[in-house]
Amino acid sequence: MVYLDNNATTRLAPEVLEAMLPYLTERWGNPSSAYLFGHDLTQALEAAREQVAALLNAEPREIIFTSCGTESINSALHSALVTQPAKRHVVTTAVEHSATLKFCAFLQKQGYEVTHLAVSPTGALDLTLLEKSIRPDTALVSVMSANNETGVLFPVAAIAEICRNKGVMCHTDAVQMAGKLKLDVKELGVDWLSISGHKFHAPKGVAALYVKRGVKFQPFVMGGGQERGRRGGTENVASIIGLGRAAELALAGCSQQSRVGALRDKLESGVIHSVPGTQVNGGLEPRLPNTSNIAFDGVEAEGILLLLDQAGICASSGSACTTGSLDPSHVLLAMGFSAARARSSIRFSFGIYNNDADVDHTLQQLPGIIEKLRAHAPLARVNM
Repeated sequence: MVYLDNNATTRLAPEVLEAMLPYLTERWGNPSSAYLFGHDLTQALEAAREQVAALLNAEPREIIFTSCGTESINSALHSALVTQPAKRHVVTTAVEHSATLKFCAFLQKQGYEVTHLAVSPTGALDLTLLEKSIRPDTALVSVMSANNETGVLFPVAAIAEICRNKGVMCHTDAVQMAGKLKLDVKELGVDWLSISGHKFHAPKGVAALYVKRGVKFQPFVMGGGQERGRRGGTENVASIIGLGRAAELALAGCSQQSRVGALRDKLESGVIHSVPGTQVNGGLEPRLPNTSNIAFDGVEAEGILLLLDQAGICASSGSACTTGSLDPSHVLLAMGFSAARARSSIRFSFGIYNNDADVDHTLQQLPGIIEKLRAHAPLARVNM
């Protein structure tokens, strides 16, 4: 199998599994217990918190463990609004992950106003438009650090500075950034930042929310007072340990991203030269080094993915959280592309376990797949 869908999820690192195993076998107690068998686990949890904080250049007490990136994002938006009841406006972008967009849609049903900022055909965000969109009643600006479909990067530090000057809170969905590019909350200047473990070789079902020291916070999940009263629910100890170890590995291994970027560039160059009628979506903007979103003129992504799967190659047509939807990618539509182009686009996302052989196999298979699909089911050519 050639796995080129690392933005959807990543393989559990062997080192992470090794760190988790004792907490799935011998050390399986409840950290909230009064007796030592459970209570001693709190030291391990705090060590993991320190590891995650180090990845973000944050203080350990600024880290809250959550169940997933979606909960982390929802918690930030919820807290910003609940702690500022007089402010009922949110600014975000039209290309955010569904975790942000669907929460904002829920807010609109509750009477809040949401501004969805457009992006350019390259995927870039207009900071002048963003600044003009902030109002006296704006509670929060929430923008992603890197787009999960195209890999296009947003200038989060500049956005956070605009927010500070306007007296508005700033949150960033950095789920796709963690483990791929440097994340430093002090340099970014954000109030909240969300990451998810399974995007950088930790297990699924564990994530974290950075809350800047001094920022008011209202829990989204309420229960037994875990996480210093900021997130209820019995701690997922083994996975939190795994998240900490994965954060440690990510901090030490960011240098691998140059090798990953070279694999991505090799694939893009090979596709452009061997398959006519192709174009990279967002390729003119700064991007994650691992992500490539390619439009194949005249074919449907569904057919491409089916034949790639038969060839043992895993890729996707967008976010895994919207797989199965018949609608074209909202990200590509927001970039101004036609529905036909959006439906003809494939995302390839590399990881640290990929190698040149993966790219070579994909380039051997892909031209024939596209040629076959175009010959058997020709579609009207779209304006690339």
